[in-house]
Formats: sequence, structure tokens, C-alpha cells
Amino acid sequence: MEPPQTAARGLQKPGGMKSKLVALSLPLFLAACHKSVAAPPAPPTVEVVEVSQADVPIDREWVATLEGFVNADIRPQVEGYVRKQVYREGAYVERGAALFLIDPRNYKAALDQAKSMLDRNVALLEKARLDVKRDRELIASDVIPRQQFDNDLAAEREAEAAVATSLAEVEQAALNHGWTQVTSPISGIVGLAQTQVGSLVAAGSVMTTVSQVDPIKARFNISEIEYLKSIRGNHWAEPASDADPALELILDDGSTWPRRGTVVAVNRQVDQRTGTIAVVASFPNPGNLLRPGQYGRIRASIDVRKNALLVPVRALNELQGSYQVAVVGADAKVSLRAVRIAEQVGNQAIVEDGLKPREKVVVEGLLRVRPGMVVRATSAVAESTASAAPAASETR
Repeated sequence: MEPPQTAARGLQKPGGMKSKLVALSLPLFLAACHKSVAAPPAPPTVEVVEVSQADVPIDREWVATLEGFVNADIRPQVEGYVRKQVYREGAYVERGAALFLIDPRNYKAALDQAKSMLDRNVALLEKARLDVKRDRELIASDVIPRQQFDNDLAAEREAEAAVATSLAEVEQAALNHGWTQVTSPISGIVGLAQTQVGSLVAAGSVMTTVSQVDPIKARFNISEIEYLKSIRGNHWAEPASDADPALELILDDGSTWPRRGTVVAVNRQVDQRTGTIAVVASFPNPGNLLRPGQYGRIRASIDVRKNALLVPVRALNELQGSYQVAVVGADAKVSLRAVRIAEQVGNQAIVEDGLKPREKVVVEGLLRVRPGMVVRATSAVAESTASAAPAASETR
């Protein structure tokens, strides 16, 4: 006789185990079916900008050094000890203003001596003329010999020459005496004194420098190619006194000088070491605020691109020197397009080939898109070509 437990197991039907397996697998099946019918993910959102078309001025910048329009080194014309410094350093002085006083006593004595010699020679000339006048009357009566008359004529001519020499010596002595007061030959800003009171100065000594700074000059170097483009294009790098000022001056703090300038001179030759040519521009400088030695940047519009196609720089994807943009078509699908860039103007790039006007390029979300991908495009804010200045040339 079998044990009760064994008999109980023997009484179970095989179909009971199958029903349990079906009940356990049903939730898994339903879950799998639910996954297969889930909604597809939404297309990614990107920002796009239309390719614009406009006439774009092409600007360039060069590093410039400011110089005085006229720089006069003040040198004494006579030797002596400096007795006084008359001017205030760094001030504006008019032409002819006294700057230094050299001890004039030696030159005053020399002037007095020259004047005395002149007076003596004038008296001798007057006597010689009286002798000649008297001799003319006496020789007419045969009172004196002809030889005496000839001697008196020679003495008169010698006295006249002596007077002329004395006049020149007086003039030279007067000049030397006047040069003991050192004056400015131009109106401008006078620099720091390079000689002190009590110093012995000679004709080669530089005592200070005066610079005419209104207008002020800006010197900069452009490349040979830029010069050739200028003479074949809008002639911006050629002197033209009657032309509108075409140059801007950007100061070292980033501010733009409110007065525009013009080119006044171009050097006669190209520097063979650097391949550049020096250009000098003139800028109005009211109030003498700009000073020689300052650095700045000259900005000029060298060309105008007619009907240029523009895209934001951030729409470009650079790869080994070439550029690509992602274009969103009318069907909202993305295609990658190779483009050729001619120039960067501020935050915009000029496209020479690869795009058409009003096509939409991706500017935000560029790294998330793939060719053929469907996207949701939203308009981004258009960027101006003037939002950033072009990089300055390093030629000086």
C-alpha cells in the first residue's frame, strides 16, 4: 500500500502544470507587445538661419604708431652754461616761445666789441672820403701829385671794405647773443628737458623736443598685395587731399577716435625684408589729446563684395581646412553641404560656393544632426557682420 503523500501526487493531472506556465508567461507577452507598439521619439529641435545676401564692405586693420606731424629737436646754436629753463615740461608752446636761457655775458661782450670796431671803421671811412674829396680839388690845380690821389682812393676803398666786415661781425655777434635765448621753431607740445640748469651745452646737444601733434601722424605698414589691390580698386591707400576721410583709428583701450583720417604719404619703396610698404595717415587731434609714441590700429574699407552670400560663422563645421554646413530642406531633412569660404566679416562668413540665398543652415544643434535626419527647425536671431572687428595685421 502506497504512502498517502505519494498517492496524492499520483492523483494530480498533467494539465495543471501547463496552466500555471501559461498564467506566468502571459504578463511577459503582454509587456513585449506593449513595447513594440510604443510611439517613435520626437525629432530633435535645431536653430536655423536663412542664408542672406547683401553688399558687404571688406575691412582690414593694421597696427599703427603715432608720431608728431613735425618733430623738432631743440639744439643750442652757441656754447655756454644753461642759466634758466623757461618753459613748463609737457606744455603747449607757441612758435618763438623761449625755452632755455644760456649765459649771454660772453656774447654780449663780443657784440659790444664788434660795434666798437664798426664805429672805428666808419670814422676811418669818413676820413678817407674827405681826403679823396680834397684831393680831387687839389689835383685839378696840380697842387698834389697823381700818386697821392691814387693812394687816397685806395684807402677809401679799404675803409669801405673794413666797414662791411665790421657790419658782418656785428650781425654775427648779435645773432650769437640772440641765440643765448633758445626758442621753439614750431608750435606744439614740448617734451621733458634733457639738460639741466648749470649744464654746459654745445651745438650738438639736444636740450628737448617739440612736436606738432594737431594734426598727428599714424604710420603703419601694408602688404604689397594690399597696396596693389588699392591702386587697382578704390585707391584707399593713395594720398587724396580732397577725398572724404576714409580711415578709422582704434586706440589701445579699444575705443575709436572720433575724427577720421586720410592717407598723406606712401613710401617710395617696398621693404624687401618684410614685403610691406609704409603708409602715413593724418588725423585731426584737437586738444592735443593724442601723443607721439602711442599705439593703435588703423581700420580701412578696402573693398565691397557685391551680393555676397552670408552665413554665421557658428554654422560652419571645419574639417581639415574645408568647411561644411548642415542644410535643412523643405521636407525638414538634414543634408551636409561642403562650402567654400571667401572671407570672414565680423561674425559672418562670405560663402563663394555651395549655398543659395534663403536656404536654411543649422546654427544650434549642429553636432546632433546626421544626413537624412528629420529635425524640427526654429529660427535663430540673425547676426550682424559688424558684431566683431576683423583681426589686426601684425605688420608694423
